[in-house]
Amino acid sequence: MWMKTVFWGLLLFMLVATTMAVEYGARSHNSGPWSWCDPATGYKVSALTGCRAMVKLQCVGSQVPEAVLRDCCQQLADINNEWCRCGDLSSMLRSVYQELGVREGKEVLPGCRKEVMKLTAASVPEVCKVPIPNPSGDGAGVCYWAAYPDV
Repeated sequence: MWMKTVFWGLLLFMLVATTMAVEYGARSHNSGPWSWCDPATGYKVSALTGCRAMVKLQCVGSQVPEAVLRDCCQQLADINNEWCRCGDLSSMLRSVYQELGVREGKEVLPGCRKEVMKLTAASVPEVCKVPIPNPSGDGAGVCYWAAYPDV
């Protein structure tokens, strides 16, 4: 008897969960806190000029002046929605690639390969100790897109 009750309870739960998922657009690219970061909705992507300079300097192995580091970290912290910080870093990185005409596997700058620049940019939140959403739950970390080849 209790097995039937558990079965029907689970079935009812699955029915409600499926209905809610359809209603609220689960698995949709345009749902969730990150959707607030979409320029199509009026969000203004930060240029992160300080981070741009910091990433270029770090990638070629140069010392990053304290003022550049401070500017980058402040610009990243000024992005109020922590869900948008990695997206803005990704946009900044793509604009650097576009500006320099970079292709996959090529040097972005002398002594700096694209993959190294990508990992350097992705780690800016950790360097700055600026929180981003991540699975470890510690609030800082590396942007998730560092693991994907298309960034």
